[in-house]
Amino acid sequence: MASNQQVLDDEALRQKKIEEWLPITSSRKGKWWFSAFHNVTAMVGAGVLSLPYAMSGLGWGPGITIFVMSWIITLYTLWQMVEMHEMVPGKRFDRYHELGQHAFGEKLGLYIVVPQQLIVEVGTCIVYMVTGGKSLKKIHESLCSDCKPIRTTYWIMVFASVNFFLSHLPSLDSISCVSFFAALMSLGYSIIIWGASLKRGVQDNVDYSPRGKTTADSVFNFFNSLGDVAFAYAGHNVVLEIQATITSTPERPSKGPMWKGVVVAYIIVAICYFPVAMIGFYVFGNTVDDNILITLEKPTWLISAANFFVIVHVVGGYQIYSMPVFDMIETYLVKEKKFLPSAVLRIVVRTSYVIATMFIGMTFPFFGGLLGFFGGFALAPTSYYLPCIIWLIVYKPKKFSLSWWANWFCIITGIALTIVAPIGALRTIILAVKSYKFYS
Repeated sequence: MASNQQVLDDEALRQKKIEEWLPITSSRKGKWWFSAFHNVTAMVGAGVLSLPYAMSGLGWGPGITIFVMSWIITLYTLWQMVEMHEMVPGKRFDRYHELGQHAFGEKLGLYIVVPQQLIVEVGTCIVYMVTGGKSLKKIHESLCSDCKPIRTTYWIMVFASVNFFLSHLPSLDSISCVSFFAALMSLGYSIIIWGASLKRGVQDNVDYSPRGKTTADSVFNFFNSLGDVAFAYAGHNVVLEIQATITSTPERPSKGPMWKGVVVAYIIVAICYFPVAMIGFYVFGNTVDDNILITLEKPTWLISAANFFVIVHVVGGYQIYSMPVFDMIETYLVKEKKFLPSAVLRIVVRTSYVIATMFIGMTFPFFGGLLGFFGGFALAPTSYYLPCIIWLIVYKPKKFSLSWWANWFCIITGIALTIVAPIGALRTIILAVKSYKFYS
């Protein structure tokens, strides 16, 4: 009996040491402002650059309606996740899939949540590789117009080199400084974008009609634009992991400071998203590019500064979305495959991941299509309605109550988004492939 108890104690100690080594649970010292800038960094990313383009596919009426609805729905589902983090006394759901396992069962929860979360996080990292590379290229072309053009693939490699270094920071808490500067940059380049757009003034012969030449084009563009909007609200995929870093006691649970940070973050998100989308579309109409910084060419120094801000931000965003992936891989290797927690293991895992996302980004740098595809296919479920399904299963609100209606509205809206957005995005990617030379 004593030997069995010793074995159990040894295993408990081993698991405790592993949790203290893993990137998500190694530190619990976060404050509410950590939540604020982590959520801003996670939310306001490459997606904001495509919002005027999304407006050009949606039109004024549907566009404003969808933007406002998305902001409200995703704030509601984010509140649900914050509330559910510690709904079981004495336990914290530190990872999205742990919450899924509680609702759906040990195995089914993993099968439902992990693939979607990985698609979002890996997909976002790939999009950020493309965004960082294209922003570097834009700076080079703006400041050195007489220089020999350098391939986008090389710029993606330059951007990746920064992430090779930063990806070896051990935990989510350790990238707080990077995340803080990334959040500041997101506010900075958003202000530059709508400020420079206003300075340019409404273009001659501006056209606010649907972007497509045919009805079919307009319909598919509308679908793709829905995915662009969905991509802009991706923070749910890392929210439990962010909350896991915040100090929690029975008297002061983590949901208090976490929610305070989320509210601040969502106010900043509104300040970034709505002016960029509305003003960008108002000035350029349906001629705006899928990355508005490409449309905004002057003043050169200001647009170069905005591109630099974007680069700093997506570096931070890449780290925020990479950390849960590192946590999943390292958890599997250490707990299931019994690898020893070590610096060598961490170097191999993280370097391999950065190489993989860099290579895919270099191969398929279709910015607008990628946003719409990942936004509809994976971000819509994890941000718009999976929290609602879990809420209905766990809390079982009374049928036809306000909570019941609110959750079902979010579920139906999100499922519709999941179906139609990838259709438009795939068409956008296919059209881009026709005229694209690989590794150009």
